[in-house]
Amino acid sequence: MNRRNTMKLPYKWLLPLSLMLSPLAQTQEVDVQEIVKRAELAAYYAGDDGRSAARMLITDAQGRKQMRQFVILRKDREDGGSQDMMVFFSRPADVRDTVFRVVKNTDRDDDRWLYLPGLDLVKRISAGDKRTSFVGSHFFYEDVSGRSTSQDNFSLLDETDKQYVLEANPKDPGSVEFTRYQVSIDKATMLPVKIDFFDSKGENYRRVEALKTEEIQGYPTVTHSRVQDLRSGGETEMQFRFISYDLGLPDDVFSERSLRNPPRDWLELRD
Repeated sequence: MNRRNTMKLPYKWLLPLSLMLSPLAQTQEVDVQEIVKRAELAAYYAGDDGRSAARMLITDAQGRKQMRQFVILRKDREDGGSQDMMVFFSRPADVRDTVFRVVKNTDRDDDRWLYLPGLDLVKRISAGDKRTSFVGSHFFYEDVSGRSTSQDNFSLLDETDKQYVLEANPKDPGSVEFTRYQVSIDKATMLPVKIDFFDSKGENYRRVEALKTEEIQGYPTVTHSRVQDLRSGGETEMQFRFISYDLGLPDDVFSERSLRNPPRDWLELRD
């Protein structure tokens, strides 16, 4: 448009036009809570239940490596609501038969237990320990079952053709080690694909990201993920195989009894 044509625009059109071209105006139309809800459902509630085998490779700051192998069983009581999860370890020998149990709650902190077979002991994981290392890895206990979105306030930082970028601030800052985090959500799948955590000095000290996603039984699914300690240089990668949804897992699989007596029939893995 040349200068002459610009000058002919009626004044009443200038403000609407400027709003149409403004990124801020565009972002105001986005329902952030709806994005958060859809991302949570995509990441943690695919199908009514699910099973997968996972292999975790832990690399410390000196480059030394450890491996963990386990099977995850999960069942939803309701979409976006309460959920049961069991993690059964098989390798290496020092963690074999260890079981991690989670009851995900929507109105309070999740309940978590760890069964230690060497001691025949069921240890309750306190709410204060939810952001500590999960069996020696760079994943936290809270990463495995998922942080409840009700614990944070979200706002939209940016929007591209492919992603939403949100900022989250904890409602209870004293309960976590971060002051904020940024999460990038893929628009096509609504899966969170990168989360960067920042400390009180504004340093990005931790990153969680999806390295590979696939569609399984119609559900977009993360099949390879990684957590990096950006301070020390250590990291943990987790790969998932034999993923199945809507198996019809019975409720008693997720009982306290399964800690000492795993449901072997449901732990058999098939393509």
